[in-house]
Amino acid sequence: MNLANATPQAALLADIVAGSQPTTLACCGDTARSVAEPWCQRHPDRRLLRLSADAPDLGLPGDRVPDLALVTETLERLPRETGALLLGQLRNYGTREIAVLVHASAPWTFTDFLGLGFRRQARLPSDPDLTLYSYNLDSYNHTRTWNNPEHWANPHMWGKAWW
Repeated sequence: MNLANATPQAALLADIVAGSQPTTLACCGDTARSVAEPWCQRHPDRRLLRLSADAPDLGLPGDRVPDLALVTETLERLPRETGALLLGQLRNYGTREIAVLVHASAPWTFTDFLGLGFRRQARLPSDPDLTLYSYNLDSYNHTRTWNNPEHWANPHMWGKAWW
């Protein structure tokens, strides 16, 4: 993709793909496809999974778990339950990273994305109605100080007895 002629949305997604270097890339939506297809053409050893924006769950699960999924122009068109199913399936099938560009007109709120483990990454300066939400399997659930053997009952028995 020629970033000189790219929209700000496409340039942002291209940066995410370049940083992630996925071996399997899933895309859903026109902007996502405009970024994913040229990237996979430049990297022929990488695989592309195309999901239909009208029926995105038909392509899931694929024969491989995507390392990265890009979703654009999709949640705005789908009923909220179908959109939640798409994001939940991508997440539950083990996709390591998910990037979603969503328009303010979509029936989604900030807390809807938080409930699925997403973080609000950015609002596009060129179009304040577009927001980027991301999910990263490696960092969505941070380590808590209380969630370790030191604070559980009988930590001195760890590894000694099973009951």
